[in-house]
Amino acid sequence: FSPGLLVVAGSFAAFRLLNRGLERLVPPPPSARRNRWKWRNIWTSLAHSVLSGGGALAGFYLHPELSKDLVGTHPPGAHSLVAVSVGYFLEDFVDMLCNQKLHQSWELLFHHSVVIVCFGIAVLLHKYVGFALVALLVEINSIFLHLRQILLMANLVHTTCYRLNSVVNLGTYVVFRIATLAWMTRWLFLNRQNVPPATYAVGTVGMAIMTPMNIILFYRLLRSDFFK
Repeated sequence: FSPGLLVVAGSFAAFRLLNRGLERLVPPPPSARRNRWKWRNIWTSLAHSVLSGGGALAGFYLHPELSKDLVGTHPPGAHSLVAVSVGYFLEDFVDMLCNQKLHQSWELLFHHSVVIVCFGIAVLLHKYVGFALVALLVEINSIFLHLRQILLMANLVHTTCYRLNSVVNLGTYVVFRIATLAWMTRWLFLNRQNVPPATYAVGTVGMAIMTPMNIILFYRLLRSDFFK
């Protein structure tokens, strides 16, 4: 039994409670009242992105040894952050499964399944925590992706705030999502001799799934916000 599982369970419960209370903390505008669960879901996702993205940056700053050894180094704070993220992705998986039709959410459900398996390995084995933390840098871009959804639901598309967020969203997408995933794929390829076959297979399949999904999303963002 791994103590990390307690953190996962606690995180699941905490994000579930946050999701339930968000409608009082951030009441939905009239344009979002038809889809209250999604309003709560996006704000919950935004909270996780701020926590995990900021935590990943802080982790590499406070523990420089993580960047030198992505496999064996596992400071308690970094390990807990990965476990917290597993709890969030489990909560979000359940939330979408209960409130959204499968044909509308299958891409995200599939994405979450891959992340839960990969991060779960890091939590249970106390290995690859640094690699998981690199993956969490992607959440820095997710902050602006979620803000974009919030502005869309609030019917604030034709505002300076939306345009500014679109530019920042695109820039962080290239730096923290596409470049990060490319770097992770390269690291896996260069270190294939040092990673057990089963773990290497999971990581490779994960990258093979994530990369095209993110390229497609990038194209959709470009088409929607810049070439519409």
